[in-house]
This record gives sequence, structure tokens and C-alpha cells, in this order.
Amino acid sequence: MASRTFLCFNHGKFFIPFANTKVIPFSKRPMKSFNFSSVSCSLNTPQPTVEPKSQAGSTPNVVKILKERGLLESITNENLRLVCSDQTAGPLKVYCGFDPTAESLHLGNLLGLIVLSWFQRCGHKAVALIGGATGRIGDPSGKSQERPELDLNTLEKNIVGIMEIINKILSKNAYLGSEKHSNFVILNNYDWWKEVRLLDFLKQVGRYARVGSMMSKESVKKRLESEQGMSYTEFTYQLLQGYDFLYLFKNEGVNVQIGGSDQWGNITAGTELIRKILQVEGAYGLTFPLLLKSDGTKFGKSEDGAIWLSPSMLSPYKFYQYFFSVPDADVVRFLRILTFLDMEEINELESAMTKPGYVPNTAQRRLAEEITRFVHGEDGLSEALKATEALRPGSETKLDWKTIEGIAEDVPSCSLPYSKVLNLLIVDLSVSSGLFESKSAARRLLKQGGVYLNNKRVDNESKRIEAEDIVDGKVLLLSAGKKNKVVVRIR
Repeated sequence: MASRTFLCFNHGKFFIPFANTKVIPFSKRPMKSFNFSSVSCSLNTPQPTVEPKSQAGSTPNVVKILKERGLLESITNENLRLVCSDQTAGPLKVYCGFDPTAESLHLGNLLGLIVLSWFQRCGHKAVALIGGATGRIGDPSGKSQERPELDLNTLEKNIVGIMEIINKILSKNAYLGSEKHSNFVILNNYDWWKEVRLLDFLKQVGRYARVGSMMSKESVKKRLESEQGMSYTEFTYQLLQGYDFLYLFKNEGVNVQIGGSDQWGNITAGTELIRKILQVEGAYGLTFPLLLKSDGTKFGKSEDGAIWLSPSMLSPYKFYQYFFSVPDADVVRFLRILTFLDMEEINELESAMTKPGYVPNTAQRRLAEEITRFVHGEDGLSEALKATEALRPGSETKLDWKTIEGIAEDVPSCSLPYSKVLNLLIVDLSVSSGLFESKSAARRLLKQGGVYLNNKRVDNESKRIEAEDIVDGKVLLLSAGKKNKVVVRIR
């Protein structure tokens, strides 16, 4: 690994040391460098190149699809609706930014990946931009205070984790409409920011940024009115993101930036810089609504925190269960927003929910299956379904040690010696494991048929733990009703 130093300023140039990030290219051509001296203000500045269409036939209008599914908030120019279906223009290149503020993306970030996937499915090319540079600053949009600064090791670790998630998801559509080349790329904006000189940036870009316009952005106004205020570092974030769009437009032929509705100010900062500096049209912005529940509260948080997309931070089982528990009032809207099911099928599910004979949670099960498959793949969905079925009290599915361990992080657990567990009364084990607070409570639910050992109902309070009860000689699963469980590890 290359040696690193701290952020410093020398001879008019900022140095922000960082390990190089692997780029997955559209083709094998090297990335062009951005030389400020080459930025022309002539009206003859060329438009960014657009790759030719890779397949014949009509192009689905992605903006129309996003609107129909509730994934469109605003667009910067109505011409985008026409460009999306223009047979002669070729595919668009569309980018969405992801700052590496954590080791995993979360549910809020998933909307950006879903919208990028829709562009892929409609024959366009997706660009996922990792904020290796802007992540050091922190986007103030929607934040009440400045983000804590991340050290280099944490930043690198976060970038690796986020890239793995993005690559796994976008590669599902990687060769749609293209026979030879992948239709997505992952870039890191540190790769060009590390070459940017401060004085050149102020001269060539900063002079086109109007302070009044920057202060009028909603994210800035809210922070300025707050007790914490806003630092100059955060204030410049919109200019940094705007420059990213300028760079990608000029060097990579990217013509559309997407983001959540809270990114509108940052996105328009980019389209304005392109128009003023390059003096060309053809740069567009598109925002999608933030993911909210029917009661207006933010969707994507659980009692334990964010709904992470990495299986190492949130198991596929728990991810699946989160969507399975979505209320009826939200499930149809989420099917439209978060899945790629045909609208006809979604409408049929919605209609079935109002008819006699509808099996409760059928729509939720479809939602959970589709979104878990999209994020975690077929293997992740299989793991979640197996655990869901196996952990249902009364299930006939045979439990194994791996299945129980798969949900051990999501339910309480304890560790007891083999000698203490063997021949122990089930009532005593229920208390010593923490499933019940008292023996009387355990006996009461046992008589009501609500106590389970490895998903099998316990009918006799004199039941003792036998060697064959210990799954694979390693664990036991105790349940009180359908939801309360505890894993007992045997040592």
C-alpha cells in the first residue's frame, strides 16, 4: 500500500492522500484527466460523447416509468423526458453519489441503486460515484450538525464495503442491452480531486459560484438558522459536488445526475456550473422522493438502528423480516418503489387485499422476497426463507446448527456448560437462559401450550433436556410464543 500523509497545502495545491480505488470501466480506455487550462468557455465546446445504442427497437422511457412507480420527485429540465426515448441520441450515462460515511450502505441509499437499475434496464449506463474526497467533508443536507471526521483507515474500509455492495447489485443488470461491455462503472472522486489546485479551482470554478444562490439552498438555510450554524467546509460541499458533475460530464460523458429530494440544491449546482463554464446544454438532474411511511415518518430505521444492506451488519433473515412486517397501509406503495414487479401484478395484489379469502401478509411476503433477492441475491433469500420457516414454532422443518447460528445475532443468546444443561428441567432452563423471569411464568405458558424446544411444543413440565435435544451437539432453541426466543449455546 502506498504511504500516506495528512491533508496539507503546499505551493497552491491541496494534497489529500488516499489509496487508489479500483475502477470497473465501461471499456478498457484510461480515465481522462481534468486540466483546468483546457476548460473552454467557447460555445463550440463539444458535447460529451454518448455510446451508440446496443440494441434495436424502442427504448422504454425511464422517466415515465419512475413517475408511474412513485420514484420521481423533480427534474431540472423537461427535455430529459424526450432525451430518454431519443433513438438517435444513444444511451444516457447517469450517476449517483455515495459518500463513504459508514462501512455499509443503508436502506435510504437503496433508492439510488434502484433508480440506477431502472436506467440500466431501459438501456442506459449507470455510474456509481464513491465520495472518497467529498466524504471527508460531509454533506450537510438533512443534517442538524456537522458530520464527525473520519480517519483514513476508516474511510478506506468504508469505501471497500460500499463498493462490494454496489458492484453486487448493479452487476445484476450489467449486460442488459449490451453484448460486449458492462453498462455500469464505479468511480471514486478522489481520483480527480487529488490533482486539483486550490487557486486554480477558485479561479476557474469558484468565480462562477454565486454566494447568494449558494446561501439560498434549503440545506444551507436550515443550518444557518440552527444553533450549531454551518462551517465554511460544509458550505462548500455543494460546490464540490457540482464540480463532480462538471468533471464527469466533460470527461466521462455523464449527462444525468440523480439523488434524493434533499440533493436538489447540490444537483442544480452542478448543472449551473456546466452551463456557465462549458457553455453547453445537455446536463440534467433528477430527484426521487425520500422513503417515508404513510404516517410521514422516515422508513429505513428499526429499533436497533439503520437497515443496513451488508449481510455482515444485518443478516438477510432480519432484513427479510423487516419488510415482512411492513403494515398494509404501506406495502403496495413499497412494492411499486422498491421492486421491479410489473405494475399489473402489483395492482392484482392490491386488489386481492380487499377481497374475502386473502391470506394476511401475502403482499408483504412478496415485497420481502423481491427486495431481499435484489440486495442479497438468491443465496441470501434462500437463507432468509429457510431461517424464517425453521424458526416458526411448530414448523416441521428440521433445525440444524448453521440455521440457528444464522439468527443468533438477532435474538438473545447465552452460553451454558454441557454438564449443566443435560438432564436439566425445561422450566429451569427457561429461567436460567433468560427466556422467563420466573418458573411460575414458565409453567403458566407451558400449560397454555406456548413453550417450544427446537420448535416442538413442550407439553410436560417434567421434561428434561436429553442429549438428542441438543442440535448437532452445539445449540438449543427455546421459544415462548411466536416471537420470544433465546439461543442456548452449549460449551
